[in-house]
Amino acid sequence: MQKAKVFNVADSNMELFGTEVERNVKKASAEHENQWRGVAGVVGLKIWRIEKFQVVPWPPAKYGQFHKGDSYIVLNTYKVNNAIKYDVHFWLGSETSQDEAGTAAYKTVELDTLLDDAPVQHREVEDYESELFNGYFPNGIQLLAGGVDTGFNHVTPETYQPRLLHIRGTFKSVTSSQVPLSSASLNSSDVFILDLGLKIIQWNGAKSNGAERNKAAGLARAIDDERKGLAHVEVLSEGENSPEFWAALGGQGPIAPDASASPHPKAHAPVLNQLSDASGHLTFTEVSRGKLNRGQLHSQDAFILDTGSEIFAWIGKNASVNERKFAIQYAQQYLNTHGLPPQTTISRILEGGENEIFEHAFAA
Repeated sequence: MQKAKVFNVADSNMELFGTEVERNVKKASAEHENQWRGVAGVVGLKIWRIEKFQVVPWPPAKYGQFHKGDSYIVLNTYKVNNAIKYDVHFWLGSETSQDEAGTAAYKTVELDTLLDDAPVQHREVEDYESELFNGYFPNGIQLLAGGVDTGFNHVTPETYQPRLLHIRGTFKSVTSSQVPLSSASLNSSDVFILDLGLKIIQWNGAKSNGAERNKAAGLARAIDDERKGLAHVEVLSEGENSPEFWAALGGQGPIAPDASASPHPKAHAPVLNQLSDASGHLTFTEVSRGKLNRGQLHSQDAFILDTGSEIFAWIGKNASVNERKFAIQYAQQYLNTHGLPPQTTISRILEGGENEIFEHAFAA
């Protein structure tokens, strides 16, 4: 089956919130979603993939692996002083379809509604994941080619299609992704794994760091374990010769000195904006920038907080229907009008459900 046309994930948005009637309809729908049964209050991480408009459990053994052609929902449940807390993310691969992305966004809102709006909601885009999201996966995120209809199947090592994996990052966050099987994909700053089925070759760039080499070694072992220890693992340093390695890449070629520029923008000073309809119509005004004070928030309105690397739509307990409904839309508009990277994480958070990243933006 051919996968639906890929769309620009930067244009995607989180589901808006409407009237109480609309919310009740969503909650009734959520109560009929089998995958949401039994998740309330269960501490731990759960992941689902969107498959043909359905929410399908993702195997725990694959947690940390995401196909570029798919959309996923990730729920993290934890306790703080015996109180249950939730973070729910929908993750969009760069090659996901509009149907999948839309289903993930809607189902995320549905799950949030079932949990009585307790979760903090997050939109995550491939290669622009938030620090919180990356923290769920100590071994880093592994990006896989394809998707639910086009993804490669697990096959025997003897018939495995060769692939090249690119490992990059720091000790804080290391990711791996599949890249074209060519020497042009290599660079001296990172580590690569050539997976030939029964042979796995780790190639360490001359300027690669310890985090990347350790992650690659762990990934090579994991691949070997999947093949019941039948694969032979070899480690090469840049400059060492391996005819088999270069033959698989179509011949030896020049090595780029550095990786391409990081897609992650540099953080800027935080900015706090207020969304209020106290005047009879919605107004959006800047409250403060730089040094922010927690006391600038109040329960009667919604606020859009730009932390410098992430955007939060904060909903006060007594915010009006329109303030609740349009907060995310204004957050998206703020991102667009201020020229921020379209993949910037946008999260919706209710008063009382703030997380550490939100709180860190305030000086007092």
